[in-house]
Amino acid sequence: MADPPSLPQSTGARADQVFPTLTAAQIARIAAHGTPRAIHRGERLVEAGDPVVPFFVVTAGAVEIVQSSGGHDTIVAVHGPGQFSGEVNMISGRRALFGARAREDGGVIALDRAQLVTLVQNDAELSEILMRAFILRRVELIATGLGDAVLIGSAHSSNTLRIKQFLTRNNHPYTYIDLDRDKDVQALLDHFEVAVADVPVLICRGELVLRNPSNPQIADCLGFNDAIDQLHVRDLVIVGAGPAGLAAAVYAASEGLDVLVLESNAPGGQAGSSSRIENYLGFPAGISGQELTGRAYTQAQKFGAQILIAKGATALSCQRKPYAIEIDQQTKVSARAVIIATGVKYRRLSVANLERFEGAGIYYGATFNEAQLCGGEEVIVIGGGNSAGQAAVYLAQTARRVHLFVRGGSLSDSMSRYLIRRIEDNPAIGLRTHTEVVALEGTDRLQRVRWRNTGTGLEETADIGHVFVMTGAIPNTAWLDGCVALDPRGFIKTGADLNRDDLSAARWPLPRAPHLLETTLPGVFAVGDARGGNVKRVASAVGEGSIAVSFVHQVLAE
Repeated sequence: MADPPSLPQSTGARADQVFPTLTAAQIARIAAHGTPRAIHRGERLVEAGDPVVPFFVVTAGAVEIVQSSGGHDTIVAVHGPGQFSGEVNMISGRRALFGARAREDGGVIALDRAQLVTLVQNDAELSEILMRAFILRRVELIATGLGDAVLIGSAHSSNTLRIKQFLTRNNHPYTYIDLDRDKDVQALLDHFEVAVADVPVLICRGELVLRNPSNPQIADCLGFNDAIDQLHVRDLVIVGAGPAGLAAAVYAASEGLDVLVLESNAPGGQAGSSSRIENYLGFPAGISGQELTGRAYTQAQKFGAQILIAKGATALSCQRKPYAIEIDQQTKVSARAVIIATGVKYRRLSVANLERFEGAGIYYGATFNEAQLCGGEEVIVIGGGNSAGQAAVYLAQTARRVHLFVRGGSLSDSMSRYLIRRIEDNPAIGLRTHTEVVALEGTDRLQRVRWRNTGTGLEETADIGHVFVMTGAIPNTAWLDGCVALDPRGFIKTGADLNRDDLSAARWPLPRAPHLLETTLPGVFAVGDARGGNVKRVASAVGEGSIAVSFVHQVLAE
């Protein structure tokens, strides 16, 4: 008899979803896609880090999922007859997080990734069971810190926060060791010959040691992009994996297009850093931006879209088709059609020393990682839009006091009414209108902030070490370098907003006018916050992404 699954949070009804047992009829349908094989006690079926990972349904005996470290194996889960292996890496095609071995003699049905993807695309019942289990298993791994990466860092390090954000936003499980709190960390540092000055350090699969790695280095070490062919011409390349880009990927891939998404950091865009979105259709209790965009990310991969992580576009070669999007100096990807969904970034404060404190007191998102740093302390949130309001309400749950700074005289012009009411009713939040930050002070991290009331000229200074900047928006369009028409603020002009002068300057070559959401470059579309005239709501971005795909089909048929 196989032991019960050992992930600690998988109990009761939830365990039935994380580790379901398939019926004989369901197993028979899976068998039609795979290959039966015998397994023998102690046989290694998968090694951690394997680039090609089979999916197994156990028909007899049992399969153990094991994490190996220092010559010792820890059992993560045990799959008995009728149960199956795998989690979301099975869909994305990434390396195995753990090993798998036969606990006893028996048998399995083995499927490769292509066979599994075909199964979940074509069998609705099995798709629901498998995808739900894969997603919940990844949630459990993240919650328990079980994975193939160990991060050693300090809460006082901006690069530690950056790496935590990158791993978290990419839904990659990791173990975090706090250099300031863990007394036994020195032994680990000595084992890998790492000095304190090298921190933060990321240890990949217990083998590779990266000292203060960049995000692309982390993606390479953990194999985020190993399964993706970057050479062949795609039907569609989508630049940006925020809500608009992910929606476009889901619809395009589900409709049979060959889709590649380029994402410079992590899926989700600005929406992915929202603590809670409560005005998105279908989620009356609200949903975190991370959870919403994480589901969309997995959904896009389920339909066959491939997503390059930490590989943003640096240039667009727009002289001829197929278009070429430059990723770095050595790599270009080609596409018959392009959707630009690069979004925006928050405006930076016009104060001295800003760069010095970014990530060490100055933040551009309010997620769990940042909230952990300022529990019981005073914080400042700058901005009058919904992102700032959501951040203020979220941080007020743990911060001693939240000061909300806005340049205008009220919140009513730019913030949803439900957020305004919550801010007004929360005694931990203080609204300061006509207020701007004028100075930042500190040594290795932010320690004091000075601000000014622009109406009275009165200045104040307080010992506050955490400022969340969510004000204004600058479109991420500099990389386009004249390939498409932009408005005076740098947003991309599309469809009916394009005038004759725009089309003439671009030498528009077709007898038809540009489609809705199409730029001055035929077959190149812009959606979401990077597009001029966009409505700054997640639902609008999702709608634009899906609408653009209908016009992509028309362009590809021309």
